[in-house]
Amino acid sequence: MMQTTLPEPALFHRAHAAGASFWGPGDIYTWLVTGEESGGAYFSMLAIVPPQGGPPPHIHRDEDETFYVLEGTPTFRLGDERIVARPGDFVNIPRGELHCFRNFSDEPMKMILTFTPAGIERFFEETLERAYDLSQPCPDNMAEVGARYAEAAPRYGMQFFLDA
Repeated sequence: MMQTTLPEPALFHRAHAAGASFWGPGDIYTWLVTGEESGGAYFSMLAIVPPQGGPPPHIHRDEDETFYVLEGTPTFRLGDERIVARPGDFVNIPRGELHCFRNFSDEPMKMILTFTPAGIERFFEETLERAYDLSQPCPDNMAEVGARYAEAAPRYGMQFFLDA
């Protein structure tokens, strides 16, 4: 069996908004730490989610996912339960659990998402568009991003449920 060598974790400081940013389906994602920088241990990003934004219900086969709410009141689906989180709340999603979130408010919300282990950032790099100027509005590309999500998800151990 061939063993993959992971890079050594990096000791660094990343200034606010200095990480790579990507346009999601209405969202803005900014990388805080990548798998390459964490030695493959985790990937973390800042998500700014507009009103009515959020992904459909889904499962990650390969990663645990956590959310730390900075601003706003996201509604989370955790299996069959729905909860409204507030700033300072932490949400833990073990791999294999059905989940999603939605911003039902009239204001953007901000959260830090962390995936353990790293690797899922390649899914986002493949399916989202690089955002070089965050002063510009997010492109209206929800259908295109949704199609790319559906096509790429199986390669990254993800399954989306549109009717769940």
